[in-house]
Amino acid sequence: MRIYAAAVTAVEPRRVMSRALNGVADATAKVPTTIERASGVRLLAAGKAAIGMAAAAEHRLGDRLIEGLAIAPASLVSGADAAALRSRVIGAAHPLPDETSVAAARAALELAARAQPGELVMVALSGGASALLAMPAGRVTLADKIAITTALMRAGVTIRELNIVRKHLSAIKGGRLLAATAADVKVLSLILSDVPGDPLSDASGGVLATIGSGPTVADPSTYSDAIGVLKRRRAWGRAPETVRDHLERGAAGEFGETLKVADPAIARVTNLIVGDNRLAVEAAAIAASALGYTVVRGAELGGEANEVGSAIARQASEIGAERVCLVAGGEPVVTVTGNGRGGRAQQCALAMAIELASVAGGRRMVALFAGTDGIDGPTDAAGAIATPETVARAAEAGLDPGVALVRNDAYEFFKGLGDLVIVGPTGTNVADILVALVNY
Repeated sequence: MRIYAAAVTAVEPRRVMSRALNGVADATAKVPTTIERASGVRLLAAGKAAIGMAAAAEHRLGDRLIEGLAIAPASLVSGADAAALRSRVIGAAHPLPDETSVAAARAALELAARAQPGELVMVALSGGASALLAMPAGRVTLADKIAITTALMRAGVTIRELNIVRKHLSAIKGGRLLAATAADVKVLSLILSDVPGDPLSDASGGVLATIGSGPTVADPSTYSDAIGVLKRRRAWGRAPETVRDHLERGAAGEFGETLKVADPAIARVTNLIVGDNRLAVEAAAIAASALGYTVVRGAELGGEANEVGSAIARQASEIGAERVCLVAGGEPVVTVTGNGRGGRAQQCALAMAIELASVAGGRRMVALFAGTDGIDGPTDAAGAIATPETVARAAEAGLDPGVALVRNDAYEFFKGLGDLVIVGPTGTNVADILVALVNY
């Protein structure tokens, strides 16, 4: 838990924003000059980390702040931190949007459109913004977007696939927030990334374009790509008619595409990653080393959660050295087959526990899978703890791990054992962390 806490602390929104705004983080040296050259700043913060990012921006900007808008999950806007902001605060729905998300998107577009020549629009973006900013395009209704989003999430889509579809059903995503600003207004986006991968080595621009569905970023995907995602995930036939019609007409050229790299607006925006999963994993490794562990870096956590958990169990069981800490980060996916409760971190932990019972019985080993946001799926847990004894303890408690895995009911399984990790919302979000102690 101490190692996990170190990872979360490293990506605390005020910390990463302050470093960026003062030009001391990677690639942010020009940020202070950009701020000083502007006649004033209009601030838009959106995502799970919006409150903390907005607080840091307000502190740095002082009286240069013309207006501010912070859009965060409704569950995070009732505390003292939100009340202390000078910016207007809107609580919207997550992980599925509702009418509050539409109102938030409208307010964001209006703020962008109000920016005057010489002003700077500062966008502080973090994970969760895709649901919090929902503005359906064309004849697509909010109910249609919710229906297709739910179907895709249950089909185990990656965040990139999901956002390709969402961007092409939206009037704000895929660079359209940037397009709402006047031609002589500069835009600076400071982004806390919940999408694994290195944006500097991603030639397609996919990482930046995926975070929050890229409201200020050129989008390499197309309407045809969105159709391809739905067909590949076998959701095309179940998609609302308005969704299929909109995507097909877009692919035929009847609607404008998302913003592309050749658009003149791209010259007015600077998009910078100020914190990500790699930063959290690095902090976890440093904390583990300080506690006397030899650190082993695992591969990025990607793919089906069941497979990820099993693979990590096998990797950990092959470690023969004493006092080793295996750390990794990423974002597995869950293809939902049951009607239980859980999330991707809990599903990974359960799959790992089942595999450990087979390959590491009697070993001194304990692993934590948890989301850095403190919320795993639609539950109050960040994740769960797995050990080689988990399955045996479950049998004594009358719990069946195999049934729980198939039913996607990891939450009730680990709750019955007292092995849920519950820390509450952390106010940040850079995907998931694995910390496994081997031969401790």
